[in-house]
Amino acid sequence: MTGLAEYPEGATPLDPNELGGLKFKHITTREELDELEQANIESGLQWLGRHRGDVLTDDFAVTLHKRLFGEVWDWAGTFRKTGKNIGVDPIHIPVQLRTLMDDAQYWSKNKTYPELEAAARFHHRLVQIHPFPNGNGRHSRIMADTMLERVYGAKPIDWAGGYDLQKMNDRRATYIVALKAADAGNITPLIDFCSPRGGH
Repeated sequence: MTGLAEYPEGATPLDPNELGGLKFKHITTREELDELEQANIESGLQWLGRHRGDVLTDDFAVTLHKRLFGEVWDWAGTFRKTGKNIGVDPIHIPVQLRTLMDDAQYWSKNKTYPELEAAARFHHRLVQIHPFPNGNGRHSRIMADTMLERVYGAKPIDWAGGYDLQKMNDRRATYIVALKAADAGNITPLIDFCSPRGGH
């Protein structure tokens, strides 16, 4: 059993105040928390399936996070207030998120990038901003898929490729390396990872 304060490589640790936002005080293991979050994500995805309207807005990004994690965490859908091992300074989150959404709208209108590259760039930028205390990876993968489906009329990405991306394995290791390459200005490994049969 893994304690709540233990994380796979590349995950963002929660500070004690954020851990205090857990709505179910009886949860003590990472496995129990993963199960709860997964159930919440599934209900969030059902909401997403019914949602109509723009998806490339900061309001939508915030609402989606609240829908995916709000049954588990009381801070879901609120921007983080603390610095993390990744992410911009918290005071820059609102402006950076708005800028990303504006950029993504521009890309789609002007066909700046092929759809998969647009999704990879969007996902990477959202992870880099790291708007929320936790759940940023899952949220940004769902956001990128939503952009592909709703904006580009394209298929979602097979992020997991048969693995559990919440646990340390070869697929997650490849994903982390691809994100770090994108941090350094090389988006190609992440595009490859997002491509069908990518990252294997």
